[in-house]
Amino acid sequence: MKCTIIAGSHRTNSQTSKVAKFIQKEIQTSGLFDETYLLDLHDSPIPFYKNKWKEDEEMMSIWRPIYDEFTSSDAFIVISPEWNGMVPAGLKNVFLLVDHTVLAHKPGLIVTVSSGRGGAFPVHELRTSSYKNSFINYIPMQVIIRHCKEVLNTEEADPENKEDVFYRERLKYSLAVLLEYARALVSVRKSGVIDTEKYPNGMS
Repeated sequence: MKCTIIAGSHRTNSQTSKVAKFIQKEIQTSGLFDETYLLDLHDSPIPFYKNKWKEDEEMMSIWRPIYDEFTSSDAFIVISPEWNGMVPAGLKNVFLLVDHTVLAHKPGLIVTVSSGRGGAFPVHELRTSSYKNSFINYIPMQVIIRHCKEVLNTEEADPENKEDVFYRERLKYSLAVLLEYARALVSVRKSGVIDTEKYPNGMS
């Protein structure tokens, strides 16, 4: 089982990147998934979607390795900061570029990051608009990491910081559930009932 983690912030040394690296290390330490791939949109910026972008050699040279990593993944963790109540443009761009097969019928866990008490709006935005043509299956839970600067900063949990302990335990639980969905949805993709050629787009 392979898990892809998408850190959706464009900023340098972002809290989103910190959370993504924490999750990757947690997966590697726990052995929940056999392999992880981390796409950090700051370290690996992707040109924005445009007309006939698949005919652009430079664009495809950047996108093809990412596409291959996505294709070989069984589960996804989508981490988004809340910028003015929205998902960053670069993260939305990823969902414009994926075709109707690469994420299709694979489970996704939404994790959002807020320096304050926010973080709910990106959850709603991703659940509302990113699944339709990608066919990603977001599992029925999410992790909203509020006051993110104050948590997940050390290798071990800070017993004096109840929020730090809570988020670590919540992430461990959510990752374990994500793995079970990844295992279960393999049979869906292999069932023969999925026809993305005839039905490449969802309905709204």
